[in-house]
Amino acid sequence: MARIRYLLDENMSHGVRDQLLYHEPTLRVLCIGDDMAPALGTPDPLILDWLEKNDYILISRNRKTMPAHLNQGILSI
Repeated sequence: MARIRYLLDENMSHGVRDQLLYHEPTLRVLCIGDDMAPALGTPDPLILDWLEKNDYILISRNRKTMPAHLNQGILSI
């Protein structure tokens, strides 16, 4: 069974990761800027590419730019 893996966008508090891991220590949770994650300031389209290649789910509060990038990705399928 594949484990669910999360990437927290840079606009998310690292406290979210702490709480997720507190309740489910086996989760894989990275934050933008972590060693194995995209760097801080990575453009949204590159983050979406990274998510797809690495099989992570994004947790974000970015309602300004991310929805448009998500729609572009969906429309290009």
